Amino acid sequence: MARIEHFIYSILMETSKKRLVLLITLLAFIASLLMFPTKLVLAKMLPGKSSNTFSIYIDLPNGSSNIQTKQVNTCVVALLQQEKEVQNIEVFNGMGSPLDYAGLVKGSGFKMGEHVSEIVVNLTGIHARKEASFTMVHRLRPVIQKACEPLVLGTSIKMVEQPAGPPTLASIVIELYGKNEASLNTLASEVKSIVAQTKDLVDVDTLNDDIYTKFELAVDKEKIARSGLSIQQVNEILYLAFEGMSITYKNSADSPTQIPLFVVLSDATKMLNHVSKEELLAKFSSLKLMNMQGMMIPLSEIVTVKEVKSMPTNMSKNLERMVSIVAETDLVSQVYPLLDARAQIKEKLSNRYEISNSHLFDLALKDKQTGEVFKLVWDGEMKVTMDTFRDLGAAFIAALVLIFLLMVIYYKSFSIAGIILLGSFLSIIGVIFGHWFMNLFTRDTFFLTATSLIGFIALMGISSRNSLLLIDFCMSLMHKGMDKKRAIAVATATRAKPIFLTAAAIILASTLLASDPIFGGLGVALIFGTIAAVIVSLIFVPVLMDGAKDVH
Repeated sequence: MARIEHFIYSILMETSKKRLVLLITLLAFIASLLMFPTKLVLAKMLPGKSSNTFSIYIDLPNGSSNIQTKQVNTCVVALLQQEKEVQNIEVFNGMGSPLDYAGLVKGSGFKMGEHVSEIVVNLTGIHARKEASFTMVHRLRPVIQKACEPLVLGTSIKMVEQPAGPPTLASIVIELYGKNEASLNTLASEVKSIVAQTKDLVDVDTLNDDIYTKFELAVDKEKIARSGLSIQQVNEILYLAFEGMSITYKNSADSPTQIPLFVVLSDATKMLNHVSKEELLAKFSSLKLMNMQGMMIPLSEIVTVKEVKSMPTNMSKNLERMVSIVAETDLVSQVYPLLDARAQIKEKLSNRYEISNSHLFDLALKDKQTGEVFKLVWDGEMKVTMDTFRDLGAAFIAALVLIFLLMVIYYKSFSIAGIILLGSFLSIIGVIFGHWFMNLFTRDTFFLTATSLIGFIALMGISSRNSLLLIDFCMSLMHKGMDKKRAIAVATATRAKPIFLTAAAIILASTLLASDPIFGGLGVALIFGTIAAVIVSLIFVPVLMDGAKDVH
């Protein structure tokens, strides 16, 4: 302890050394803050979660057939079967899978139709494989999309992972609001094109229905009655020709109930060579029904085919017409690609629209020709991230204010309270540098997360305690007549041991958290923040105490 006392006393006795300590601390603080704009440390609400399953959402263009969906499913499954770590695969054709944690928000349970399907991929145990699930998704995504999306033009294949935190519709969601449907869809198409070209954004899709041509069958009831047929016969042959149906039952001694016999035509028979009204009428001509007189009546004689446009689903929010554009981030934080996409939107659409900033990152776009106004609102995990960091920032500021007020009341001095507060705040240097250091030795990006900020807030009390130990003991020595500089040096040396022991206990206890995929940021913040807090308490705070007139 004598060496520590001599070291601190030598600093306090020389003005140049005190200035050097202050300069080094200031440079370290500035360097830590510059790690964010230089992207040496990346911020994200929560890192990726390695789980035993992930899903694949397959969306074909509206109006696509069940056979086309099966074709894409077969392609995806064939690629997945080549992976050794894939244990089994579940295919839900024409519907979503049973609701899971992510599907509750992503709308998996509402999927219905021949043009959609969902594939659930179950992997071997986390400890039985070397590759994390999010790394596997990152590797397989371009392979599957390149091989299977071209099979049907306009197909969208999205890889969906289990979220580490609150589930959201997507990592980045752009909500476009406008009054005119046509102009809103045009703007959505332009924004989607820009987002798709943004680096690190994948699985870009627009959540709206395409308008397509479909065939509507009108049954002529009068002709059916004159032909000696029934509407039930017409319905049954249509189902039999295109869907399949049970036509009779079989009795079995081994079954307590009758066994239905289901008849369905082959895919080649059900398909049309060319999707047209004439082709459909030709197929109806080959389908014949027998009336009560034993005559065969072609279906085309009693059914009329009309070409009509589909009725898209109108999406709205807060009574405003809306189109959503979704995108996922590929092993990166949402903030940086969002800022890139936002800058590109402002640059490329400025010729047609007057663009102004709205709330936070949101934009307001006004068409220069028609005067129509659109709103562009950012949502998804990005919004959750901003809300989380905002709330934690508010909690951090509240902690600073409360600590400052308590110290002012206790010491009746603003300068001493300021020294304690500044010493506590500077532990952020260790938190940020700790994340940069850990990122050098981890295979995946080590993000500064929401749990990291929680650790930093917790450090405020620990750092304040270190400064309190020094100031209280120093003032008691000075009251006994000891010189101020010597009292500061003696107090620092005497209190260094309990400070070191407390820091060692925190660091050893936090090592278990450092390896956790979710709470690793909390562990690293506590470990490196505590180291920085000890250095600040034993070197920086004594220098400030020497310069404070209220310490007497």
